[in-house]
Amino acid sequence: MLVRKIGFVSRTYRHVNRYRQILGVMIKFGFGDFIDRINMGRYFESGMQFVTRSTTKRLDTLTRAERVRMAIEELGPTFVKLGQILSTRPDLLPADMIAELEKLQDDVVHVPFDDIRSVVEEELETTLEQLFERFDVEPVAAASIGQVHRARLASGDEVIVKVRRPGISSRVKVDLEILHHLASLAEEYVEEAQLFRPVKIAEEFARTLENEIDYTVEASYAERFANQFRDNEAIYVPRIFREYTTSRILVMEYVEGIKASKLDRLDGEGYDRKLIAERGADLLLAQIFDYGFFHADPHPGNIFILPDNVICYLDFGMMGSVDRRSRDELADMVFAIVQGDERKVTDALLAIVETEEDPDRRLLESDMSHLIELYAFKPLKEIRIAQVLNKILNLISRHRLRLPFDKYLMIKALATTEGVGFMLDPDFDMTARAAPFIRRLKLQRFMPGRIVEELMDTGGDAVKLFRELPRETHDILRQIKQGKIRATFDHRGLEPLIQSMEHSANRLAVGLVAGSLVIGSSVMIGLEAGPFLFGISAVGLAGILLAGLLGVYLFFR
Repeated sequence: MLVRKIGFVSRTYRHVNRYRQILGVMIKFGFGDFIDRINMGRYFESGMQFVTRSTTKRLDTLTRAERVRMAIEELGPTFVKLGQILSTRPDLLPADMIAELEKLQDDVVHVPFDDIRSVVEEELETTLEQLFERFDVEPVAAASIGQVHRARLASGDEVIVKVRRPGISSRVKVDLEILHHLASLAEEYVEEAQLFRPVKIAEEFARTLENEIDYTVEASYAERFANQFRDNEAIYVPRIFREYTTSRILVMEYVEGIKASKLDRLDGEGYDRKLIAERGADLLLAQIFDYGFFHADPHPGNIFILPDNVICYLDFGMMGSVDRRSRDELADMVFAIVQGDERKVTDALLAIVETEEDPDRRLLESDMSHLIELYAFKPLKEIRIAQVLNKILNLISRHRLRLPFDKYLMIKALATTEGVGFMLDPDFDMTARAAPFIRRLKLQRFMPGRIVEELMDTGGDAVKLFRELPRETHDILRQIKQGKIRATFDHRGLEPLIQSMEHSANRLAVGLVAGSLVIGSSVMIGLEAGPFLFGISAVGLAGILLAGLLGVYLFFR
């Protein structure tokens, strides 16, 4: 990972110049009070003496949000990227700050072509002329991290070549380490910042930017994405040329298509906008609910429409992933909203979010009830998923909860896709497209294979626990005997805990029995041991049925 904690030597010699720039910009735009609050001078006496507060501008006519945006723009690529990511997080920032950060753009000058040539030839260890039949000097696009050129390989394949800017990796690494340190100071000294866990945000941002800088990660994402839909004719994923791709260069097939936002061209060339909207929604819902790996930035600029209304995704630098449990939790929440059950919605929401302390459950359910009332009696086609999700995000922020980054990316992707769908087809109904996926996900939990799989997982975990318990207990007793552990026991109020442990132990025992029945019954069926019922071992069949009943019992407990 690019980010690490800053040690004494690093901050004295390696980071001092960049710290001086950052502190100077913060003071220039009126954030000297923040520097004082995080006790910066205590850590950087050697650098603070070079920073003067006399450079502060008259900022009376600017709002705090405007000053934040201007400071970020002056601080450069790393901070611009951070601002762009935070501009999509209404659960973390107020509306006025979001509006300003949305104005941030990668407004950068082009890297001279000689520098691009040097990077390509250094990475691929040969000359540009030997690799490419043609390599356009003028870039197609330029951003803070990389620059994109069109080219034709010696094989005749038309490609785009994304080249990382020279020196950007070391610059980003230093900035990330400084950001991590600033976040740790804010978390330590600024009480209101502790709620948002700025250190965790800095670490999540570092992982995101690290993946964006390493083009082999984007190449792997694109190939995994393509593999998911290899048999789906409604989608096309550009080919990655692995033999020419490194951490600093990405070579991808050039695709000629129409951007999803070019409605006039789509109409003029006879494309079916309604079908495109439905396909786009189905593809994203499949990514989330079927595969758990999805394109996290499906805005119109990253979607091309090809002949026969085929959808082509571009730019795989930001992808999201959600495990099966997270998908189940989202389905539970949406299903409970439709049912109008605020208790179940609250349970599902609390399973999704992170929190340092338990929220006021009664107040949270009350707010959730008001939210449900807005949609309880509306036809499904009138319910906008983006509106529902935004209200849930506002509720999360109001109750001082925090949404994990990947789950936020999932919500953002759903909202973005719904917006693209409405742009293509004013009658588009995202809720109707999502309903079959959610129903299928709910039904899958009751499939015998899923029940058996979860029982086997539980049984395996229990066996591992019982196998390791004697050794772990022996180690603890040995440390107590050696005086390394001292424990004081206060037995007041343990009755609820004991009762809870007894219930848990009972459920664990039932799970072990059910798992054993599945294994034993399978053996009996395989051995074809009589007597038989419908040609199947009656003993084995009875064992499977009993295990299924125990599994249903565990599920409802």
